[in-house]
Amino acid sequence: MTSEAIITTKGRVEPANRPLTVAKAQVSQGIDVDPKMTQLVLAYSAFATLWLIIGTLIGEFMGFALVWPEMGSVAWLSFGRLRPVHTNMVFWGWASLGMLGLANYVVTVTSRVRLHSYALAWVALGLINTTVLIGTLCLLAGINNGGQEYREYIWPAMLPFAIALILSGYNFYHTIVARKTEEIYISNWWILSAIIWTTVLATIAYLPGYQEGMGQTIIQGYYMHQGVGMWFTPMVLGMAYYLVPKLLNTPIYSYSLGALAFSTQLLFYTMIGTHHFIFSPIPWWLQTVAIVFSIGMVIPVVAGTANFALTARGKWSMVRKSYALPFLAAGIFYYCFVSLQGSLEALRTANLYWHFTNFTVGHSHFSMYGFITFMIWGGIYGVLPHMTGRNPRQLLVGVHFWLAFVGIGIYGVSLSIGGHLQGVSWIAGEAFMESVRMMAPYWLWRAVGGTLMFLSHLVFAYNFWRMMPQKAAKTEDLAAVTGDEKSPQKGPSSANVEVANA
Repeated sequence: MTSEAIITTKGRVEPANRPLTVAKAQVSQGIDVDPKMTQLVLAYSAFATLWLIIGTLIGEFMGFALVWPEMGSVAWLSFGRLRPVHTNMVFWGWASLGMLGLANYVVTVTSRVRLHSYALAWVALGLINTTVLIGTLCLLAGINNGGQEYREYIWPAMLPFAIALILSGYNFYHTIVARKTEEIYISNWWILSAIIWTTVLATIAYLPGYQEGMGQTIIQGYYMHQGVGMWFTPMVLGMAYYLVPKLLNTPIYSYSLGALAFSTQLLFYTMIGTHHFIFSPIPWWLQTVAIVFSIGMVIPVVAGTANFALTARGKWSMVRKSYALPFLAAGIFYYCFVSLQGSLEALRTANLYWHFTNFTVGHSHFSMYGFITFMIWGGIYGVLPHMTGRNPRQLLVGVHFWLAFVGIGIYGVSLSIGGHLQGVSWIAGEAFMESVRMMAPYWLWRAVGGTLMFLSHLVFAYNFWRMMPQKAAKTEDLAAVTGDEKSPQKGPSSANVEVANA
């Protein structure tokens, strides 16, 4: 059988030219990846990597500034200005561009068609870069949207991002409509829904007129939690539902578990934002609703994690043979861990100790770094070597993984311990400055962990450069298709890209 094969729900390998009544859980491997797609994914990934380096360099500076406060004596280097620069740059520059670049590929390969419009994808790339650039300059100049976490960019800066969302959604929708499969593969449920949810979210977050007093606080809680749960989470899970079965050479364990996770994510996540404001003047019943729905999030998290774990059952030995699978496995672990941790934090007793402390900072980094960033890295390592025919050095991929994995562990654990002690100190009635002095050693460990993480980003940037196509590469090499035997594969990366060869 040729490489133009698909894997069905029951694990059978069938030719790709069968009638269009294909199984729901299939992952298509027969779609050509033309040079335009290769260039597009490389461009999105390159700009994402650039913003990752700059954004985390700023984060590294802030980590040291907590140890040596005199570093931030200049206004535009103050913690208050640099912190939103750091968070927004890694949110919208690194993570969003990294996800969208891979999503362009996943939507086409699972629909077995070309992307509806490459021009729209390039315009979206330019618009998002414009948002990050203008937003950063405004924040450094002290022009911001007030003390509203993750939406510090003023609305003119966020407008290009909103337009890019609409263009990407339009592009993905028409690509999926033109699919050559009867069913919509589950990856595309997550990806397209993330675009729709986030477009609604951005509109609610920036519409004026009703955001005053406690209303603004309620919208803020809704916005900052939905940004993680309805943009980043569904996008990377959508990629995982394609990449994990592909790299393991097996169909996803259960289509039904995937559908359960998708529907309950939509049901429960939209109502949990106000658990950030327990014991605030927000109505008590609204706080209780947020707590109940936070506990309900156990359902999609357990369903999704179990689906990936059961898909990998009996195939864990393949992790050491792959560039991408270790990153995806770490991302799935952190998805389960940080989500269950978030449900626990919503409880009033836990919230009393942990909220407004450094525990929350550790939790957010476990989420955006341990979960989201590791999943994006897994996607890039899983897709780019196949598209370009160029592989990074296996040793340096391992160095990247362990620097990042150990770094986030040190970072998150130190802040979690220190943050808990902060809460205990406050409840005991001690002076606030006592808790600040107590945090000094934990902030030092934060700087150590952050340094390891930043070093891993430099290694990743080099690995990405190694995966770039050679200038003299032939067109057919750049246009390598998934499973195309003409695509040069070297070493362990062949385990990343060959799914249904027989």
